[in-house]
Amino acid sequence: MELFYCCCCSLLFALLVHVILRALARRRQPRPRLPPGPWQLPIIGSLHHLLRGGGGLPHRAMADLSLHYGPLMLLRVCERVVVVVSSAEAAGEIYGGGRDAAFSERPGSPGIDELYRSGQGIIFAPYGDHWRQLRRILMTELLSQRRVESFRRIREEEASCLVSSLMVHVQHDSSGGGVVNIDQLLGRFMADSAVRAIFGDALPDRDAFLRMIKRGTELSSLFDVRDLFPSSRLARLLASWSGGKAELHRLDMFRLMDDILKQHDEKKAAGGGERDDGKQDMVDVLLRIQSEGDMRVSLTHGVIRTFLTVRFSFFFFQVFYGQQNKKYLEVPDVLGAALETSTTTLQWVMADLMANPNVMQKAQAEVRRVFTGQATINEAALGNLQYLKAVIKETLRLHPPSPAFPRVCLEEGCKIQGYDIPRGTIVLTNVWAISRDPKYWVEPQKYMPERFEDDSAVDFRGMHFEFTPFGVGRRICPGMNFSHVNVEIALASLLFHFDWELPSGVKPDNVDMTELFGVTMRRKTELFIRPIPHVPL
Repeated sequence: MELFYCCCCSLLFALLVHVILRALARRRQPRPRLPPGPWQLPIIGSLHHLLRGGGGLPHRAMADLSLHYGPLMLLRVCERVVVVVSSAEAAGEIYGGGRDAAFSERPGSPGIDELYRSGQGIIFAPYGDHWRQLRRILMTELLSQRRVESFRRIREEEASCLVSSLMVHVQHDSSGGGVVNIDQLLGRFMADSAVRAIFGDALPDRDAFLRMIKRGTELSSLFDVRDLFPSSRLARLLASWSGGKAELHRLDMFRLMDDILKQHDEKKAAGGGERDDGKQDMVDVLLRIQSEGDMRVSLTHGVIRTFLTVRFSFFFFQVFYGQQNKKYLEVPDVLGAALETSTTTLQWVMADLMANPNVMQKAQAEVRRVFTGQATINEAALGNLQYLKAVIKETLRLHPPSPAFPRVCLEEGCKIQGYDIPRGTIVLTNVWAISRDPKYWVEPQKYMPERFEDDSAVDFRGMHFEFTPFGVGRRICPGMNFSHVNVEIALASLLFHFDWELPSGVKPDNVDMTELFGVTMRRKTELFIRPIPHVPL
């Protein structure tokens, strides 16, 4: 018995010595030098700073905090660790010089993981072979310059429909002073253009499809607690209780996608083969690639379905922007990018022009000079509209579609501006703050398209870190060219065919430019303006 007690005491002593030595070794190791950040509360961390500052808009709150804590700032949001980037130099260190691969993954969420049961889309797919294959399909097949050019007929037809609907409104307005909800009309134009390009002209019921998308936006909650507390069983249980309607909606969208794929297969079989390459919609292209079967990653119907249908939600939008969280929004992966960025940008451009009549007059004069003697806008001549391009860039600078974009640090030992960025940390680039920084822009709060005329080399394709409205690096928005040509032709058509007036009694200074953040940064109020025909259709 004495021998047994001696052995137990020896074992306990050895264990105690081991624990002490490990603690001492830990203390000798240098602690990581993390970026500074604001004070934190138990459980919620820095969340209260984001909710109470910046007029309730977290990207503004982060911009204000960065003035005190610097271009790299550490925030803890419940169980999440986020480093906020607020300078072009810091963004250049992260995404330039061959380091982009270490920050080439978007944050995931439990909701996104649920979609992976049937395949992975492009937006939230982890960085790896699967993502690279889908990205290659996007860039070389679906959204290549040649493919975007093949959709020119669709864009020109939809732009003419937009103008025609406005002309009809004016003709039936007996009072002669009727205004239109231009935001609504622009949203319809973008939706129709994108739907026709992706699904073709044979979508059985486009209105029903768009209503289904709208229904998805209504199935939203304040935030997904699983994303705030990913380790909590209680959070997972609460989410499972509230997910019934969302699951039904997800299944409805998947059934719709299956019907569309089946219809395309049947049409190909009935027509004796594939359509000419220039007449193929995006679904046709995906099915052709699937039949060729030369990809390292199998392009199954499940992958195609998820490629077309993926949620617009991940932890950043749910945590920071809960008031507009689209937790259960199911929209096509490609269509979602096209709709959201294009529609938001075009709506902001029209609001900016109405608030700055001198810019409006100059843009209209250019469009009407280039298209003198023509009855409609043709896309071939849009390249001559240099001031119009500057107008769009200036709107993207002041109102980037997504005011911040998140990435995940995938490697150990990353240092940015002398600070350690631990693996797994979410790195959030505050595009809104950088694009309004007086360090890079003269009079940054002023709407002044001439700045891009003077320096036309500054572009939004990820080469200039002070101007990245579509992101940067490997994860830059692949649909920006598809989006941009839609914005150009719609805007040129509106300025060519119509003069525009604000409602009676509303001055340019009174145009409401309040931001409302959701999936993209929209305006809080819709824009009602009066069209006055200038060139008949």
